[in-house]
Amino acid sequence: MQNPIEIRECTTLDELSACVQLQRDVFALPEVELSPVRHLIVTKNAGGFTLGAYDAERLVGFVLSVPAFMRGERALYSHMTAVDTEYQSYGIGGRLKWGQRQRALQDGIKYIKWTFEPVKSRNAYFNLEKLGAIVSEYEVNFYGVDYTTAPGKKVGLASDRLFAEWHLESEKVKALAAGEKYLEERETATEIVIMPDWLELVERDAEAAFTQQIRIRGEFQAALAAGLVGRGFRRDPERPAYLMTK
Repeated sequence: MQNPIEIRECTTLDELSACVQLQRDVFALPEVELSPVRHLIVTKNAGGFTLGAYDAERLVGFVLSVPAFMRGERALYSHMTAVDTEYQSYGIGGRLKWGQRQRALQDGIKYIKWTFEPVKSRNAYFNLEKLGAIVSEYEVNFYGVDYTTAPGKKVGLASDRLFAEWHLESEKVKALAAGEKYLEERETATEIVIMPDWLELVERDAEAAFTQQIRIRGEFQAALAAGLVGRGFRRDPERPAYLMTK
Protein backbone atom coordinates (compact mmCIF):
# COMPACT_ATOMS: atom_id res chain seq x y z
CA MET A 1 0.00 0.00 0.00
CA GLN A 2 1.38 3.37 -1.03
CA ASN A 3 -1.10 5.57 0.87
CA PRO A 4 -3.56 5.38 3.76
CA ILE A 5 -6.67 3.53 2.61
CA GLU A 6 -9.75 5.75 2.36
CA ILE A 7 -13.28 4.35 2.53
CA ARG A 8 -15.80 6.41 0.56
CA GLU A 9 -18.90 5.93 -1.55
CA CYS A 10 -18.54 5.15 -5.25
CA THR A 11 -20.83 7.53 -7.11
CA THR A 12 -19.51 8.30 -10.60
CA LEU A 13 -19.74 6.09 -13.66
CA ASP A 14 -15.96 5.68 -13.68
CA GLU A 15 -15.92 4.64 -10.01
CA LEU A 16 -18.72 2.13 -10.53
CA SER A 17 -17.04 0.78 -13.67
CA ALA A 18 -13.91 0.17 -11.59
CA CYS A 19 -16.07 -1.99 -9.26
CA VAL A 20 -17.08 -4.14 -12.23
CA GLN A 21 -13.45 -4.57 -13.28
CA LEU A 22 -12.49 -5.53 -9.73
CA GLN A 23 -15.14 -8.26 -9.85
CA ARG A 24 -13.43 -9.66 -12.96
CA ASP A 25 -10.02 -9.54 -11.33
CA VAL A 26 -10.99 -11.01 -7.94
CA PHE A 27 -13.79 -13.49 -8.62
CA ALA A 28 -12.88 -14.68 -12.14
CA LEU A 29 -16.60 -15.16 -12.85
CA PRO A 30 -18.19 -15.53 -16.28
CA GLU A 31 -19.13 -12.10 -17.61
CA VAL A 32 -22.85 -12.90 -17.37
CA GLU A 33 -22.56 -13.36 -13.58
CA LEU A 34 -20.96 -9.97 -12.86
CA SER A 35 -23.00 -7.14 -11.38
CA PRO A 36 -22.86 -4.52 -14.17
CA VAL A 37 -22.68 -0.75 -13.85
CA ARG A 38 -26.43 -0.48 -14.46
CA HIS A 39 -27.10 -2.72 -11.45
CA LEU A 40 -24.90 -0.52 -9.26
CA ILE A 41 -26.62 2.64 -10.52
CA VAL A 42 -30.09 1.18 -9.91
CA THR A 43 -29.02 0.07 -6.43
CA LYS A 44 -27.90 3.60 -5.56
CA ASN A 45 -31.10 5.17 -6.85
CA ALA A 46 -33.21 2.62 -4.97
CA GLY A 47 -31.64 3.59 -1.65
CA GLY A 48 -28.56 1.39 -1.54
CA PHE A 49 -24.90 2.25 -1.92
CA THR A 50 -21.47 0.99 -2.93
CA LEU A 51 -18.55 1.76 -0.65
CA GLY A 52 -15.07 1.68 -2.12
CA ALA A 53 -11.63 1.33 -0.54
CA TYR A 54 -9.13 3.63 -2.24
CA ASP A 55 -5.35 3.74 -2.29
CA ALA A 56 -5.11 7.35 -3.51
CA GLU A 57 -7.31 7.18 -6.65
CA ARG A 58 -6.98 3.42 -7.15
CA LEU A 59 -10.00 1.31 -6.19
CA VAL A 60 -8.71 -1.70 -4.24
CA GLY A 61 -11.96 -2.99 -2.73
CA PHE A 62 -15.70 -2.43 -2.50
CA VAL A 63 -18.85 -3.63 -0.79
CA LEU A 64 -22.28 -3.46 -2.43
CA SER A 65 -25.34 -2.78 -0.23
CA VAL A 66 -28.72 -3.52 -1.81
CA PRO A 67 -31.84 -2.00 -0.17
CA ALA A 68 -34.23 -4.56 1.29
CA PHE A 69 -37.22 -4.97 3.58
CA MET A 70 -36.81 -7.87 6.01
CA ARG A 71 -38.20 -8.79 9.41
CA GLY A 72 -40.73 -5.99 9.03
CA GLU A 73 -38.16 -3.23 8.69
CA ARG A 74 -35.74 -1.56 6.29
CA ALA A 75 -32.58 -3.58 5.87
CA LEU A 76 -29.65 -4.14 3.53
CA TYR A 77 -28.61 -7.19 1.56
CA SER A 78 -24.83 -7.17 1.23
CA HIS A 79 -24.48 -8.67 -2.22
CA MET A 80 -20.69 -8.84 -2.49
CA THR A 81 -17.44 -7.70 -0.94
CA ALA A 82 -14.27 -7.75 -3.04
CA VAL A 83 -10.66 -6.80 -2.25
CA ASP A 84 -7.84 -6.70 -4.79
CA THR A 85 -5.56 -9.71 -4.34
CA GLU A 86 -2.56 -7.41 -3.81
CA TYR A 87 -4.34 -5.76 -0.89
CA GLN A 88 -5.76 -8.78 0.91
CA SER A 89 -4.75 -9.61 4.51
CA TYR A 90 -4.46 -5.89 5.37
CA GLY A 91 -7.86 -5.63 7.06
CA ILE A 92 -9.48 -3.80 4.15
CA GLY A 93 -12.46 -6.16 4.02
CA GLY A 94 -13.12 -5.45 7.70
CA ARG A 95 -12.89 -1.70 7.16
CA LEU A 96 -15.39 -1.93 4.32
CA LYS A 97 -17.84 -3.88 6.46
CA TRP A 98 -17.55 -1.51 9.42
CA GLY A 99 -17.99 1.39 7.02
CA GLN A 100 -21.09 -0.35 5.72
CA ARG A 101 -22.43 -0.63 9.29
CA GLN A 102 -21.76 3.03 10.01
CA ARG A 103 -23.51 4.16 6.83
CA ALA A 104 -26.47 1.83 7.50
CA LEU A 105 -26.95 3.21 11.02
CA GLN A 106 -26.81 6.75 9.66
CA ASP A 107 -29.66 5.76 7.32
CA GLY A 108 -31.66 4.27 10.20
CA ILE A 109 -30.97 0.66 9.18
CA LYS A 110 -30.08 -1.86 11.88
CA TYR A 111 -29.93 -5.19 10.02
CA ILE A 112 -27.75 -6.50 7.18
CA LYS A 113 -27.80 -9.97 5.66
CA TRP A 114 -25.55 -11.84 3.22
CA THR A 115 -24.55 -15.35 2.22
CA PHE A 116 -21.28 -17.23 2.56
CA GLU A 117 -20.05 -20.76 2.00
CA PRO A 118 -20.35 -22.85 5.18
CA VAL A 119 -17.29 -24.91 4.26
CA LYS A 120 -14.78 -22.02 4.22
CA SER A 121 -13.29 -21.49 7.66
CA ARG A 122 -11.67 -18.11 6.97
CA ASN A 123 -14.98 -16.55 5.93
CA ALA A 124 -16.78 -18.15 8.87
CA TYR A 125 -14.28 -16.76 11.39
CA PHE A 126 -14.42 -13.31 9.81
CA ASN A 127 -18.22 -13.15 9.78
CA LEU A 128 -18.92 -14.60 13.23
CA GLU A 129 -15.91 -13.56 15.27
CA LYS A 130 -14.59 -10.41 13.61
CA LEU A 131 -17.96 -8.88 12.71
CA GLY A 132 -20.27 -10.53 15.24
CA ALA A 133 -22.81 -11.90 12.77
CA ILE A 134 -24.86 -14.98 13.61
CA VAL A 135 -26.25 -17.82 11.48
CA SER A 136 -29.70 -19.37 11.82
CA GLU A 137 -30.54 -20.22 8.21
CA TYR A 138 -28.98 -22.74 5.80
CA GLU A 139 -29.95 -22.75 2.12
CA VAL A 140 -29.32 -25.86 0.01
CA ASN A 141 -27.91 -25.30 -3.50
CA PHE A 142 -28.69 -21.57 -3.36
CA TYR A 143 -27.21 -20.64 -6.77
CA GLY A 144 -27.43 -24.04 -8.47
CA VAL A 145 -24.82 -26.74 -8.94
CA ASP A 146 -21.19 -25.67 -9.30
CA TYR A 147 -19.08 -28.06 -11.33
CA THR A 148 -15.50 -28.83 -10.31
CA THR A 149 -13.17 -30.87 -12.47
CA ALA A 150 -11.41 -33.65 -10.60
CA PRO A 151 -8.69 -35.84 -12.18
CA GLY A 152 -10.36 -37.60 -15.08
CA LYS A 153 -13.95 -36.70 -14.19
CA LYS A 154 -16.38 -33.90 -13.46
CA VAL A 155 -18.00 -33.70 -10.02
CA GLY A 156 -20.93 -31.40 -9.23
CA LEU A 157 -20.94 -29.58 -5.89
CA ALA A 158 -24.09 -27.88 -4.69
CA SER A 159 -23.80 -24.16 -3.91
CA ASP A 160 -24.96 -24.47 -0.29
CA ARG A 161 -24.92 -21.20 1.66
CA LEU A 162 -25.32 -19.93 5.19
CA PHE A 163 -26.97 -16.57 5.76
CA ALA A 164 -24.95 -14.20 7.91
CA GLU A 165 -27.32 -12.08 9.97
CA TRP A 166 -25.74 -8.86 11.19
CA HIS A 167 -27.71 -7.20 13.95
CA LEU A 168 -25.89 -3.88 13.96
CA GLU A 169 -26.78 -2.89 17.50
CA SER A 170 -26.32 -6.24 19.24
CA GLU A 171 -24.03 -6.20 22.27
CA LYS A 172 -21.41 -8.29 20.48
CA VAL A 173 -21.38 -6.12 17.35
CA LYS A 174 -21.18 -2.92 19.38
CA ALA A 175 -18.26 -4.30 21.39
CA LEU A 176 -16.36 -5.43 18.30
CA ALA A 177 -17.04 -2.11 16.54
CA ALA A 178 -15.41 -0.36 19.50
CA GLY A 179 -12.36 -2.63 19.27
CA GLU A 180 -13.30 -4.50 22.45
CA LYS A 181 -13.37 -8.24 23.11
CA TYR A 182 -16.68 -9.99 23.60
CA LEU A 183 -17.17 -13.10 25.73
CA GLU A 184 -20.08 -15.29 24.71
CA GLU A 185 -21.93 -16.30 27.86
CA ARG A 186 -24.18 -18.88 26.22
CA GLU A 187 -22.95 -22.44 26.55
CA THR A 188 -22.11 -24.27 23.33
CA ALA A 189 -24.72 -26.96 22.72
CA THR A 190 -22.97 -28.60 19.77
CA GLU A 191 -20.10 -28.02 17.35
CA ILE A 192 -20.15 -28.41 13.58
CA VAL A 193 -16.64 -29.24 12.47
CA ILE A 194 -15.48 -28.28 8.97
CA MET A 195 -12.24 -28.75 7.07
CA PRO A 196 -9.35 -26.27 7.48
CA ASP A 197 -8.91 -25.84 3.71
CA TRP A 198 -11.94 -26.51 1.52
CA LEU A 199 -10.30 -25.64 -1.80
CA GLU A 200 -7.38 -28.00 -1.13
CA LEU A 201 -9.81 -30.83 -0.41
CA VAL A 202 -11.79 -30.14 -3.60
CA GLU A 203 -8.61 -30.19 -5.69
CA ARG A 204 -7.28 -33.33 -4.01
CA ASP A 205 -10.48 -35.39 -3.79
CA ALA A 206 -13.71 -33.86 -5.11
CA GLU A 207 -15.77 -36.90 -4.12
CA ALA A 208 -14.54 -36.63 -0.52
CA ALA A 209 -15.43 -32.93 -0.64
CA PHE A 210 -18.96 -33.84 -1.76
CA THR A 211 -19.27 -36.32 1.13
CA GLN A 212 -18.13 -33.71 3.63
CA GLN A 213 -20.51 -31.14 2.18
CA ILE A 214 -23.45 -33.50 2.71
CA ARG A 215 -22.33 -34.22 6.29
CA ILE A 216 -22.01 -30.53 7.14
CA ARG A 217 -25.39 -29.80 5.54
CA GLY A 218 -27.09 -32.50 7.62
CA GLU A 219 -25.49 -31.32 10.86
CA PHE A 220 -26.56 -27.73 10.23
CA GLN A 221 -30.10 -28.76 9.33
CA ALA A 222 -30.38 -30.81 12.52
CA ALA A 223 -28.92 -28.08 14.73
CA LEU A 224 -31.08 -25.33 13.25
CA ALA A 225 -34.20 -27.48 13.46
CA ALA A 226 -33.43 -27.89 17.18
CA GLY A 227 -33.47 -24.11 17.57
CA LEU A 228 -29.71 -23.63 17.79
CA VAL A 229 -27.92 -20.58 16.40
CA GLY A 230 -24.33 -20.24 15.23
CA ARG A 231 -22.89 -17.47 17.40
CA GLY A 232 -19.18 -18.25 17.26
CA PHE A 233 -16.44 -20.00 15.32
CA ARG A 234 -13.34 -21.72 16.65
CA ARG A 235 -10.19 -21.47 14.57
CA ASP A 236 -8.13 -24.64 14.65
CA PRO A 237 -5.50 -25.97 12.20
CA GLU A 238 -7.09 -29.43 12.26
CA ARG A 239 -10.74 -29.11 13.34
CA PRO A 240 -12.21 -25.61 12.94
CA ALA A 241 -15.83 -25.54 14.07
CA TYR A 242 -19.01 -23.51 14.31
CA LEU A 243 -20.19 -23.10 17.90
CA MET A 244 -23.95 -23.60 18.07
CA THR A 245 -25.88 -22.27 21.09
CA LYS A 246 -29.44 -21.75 22.22
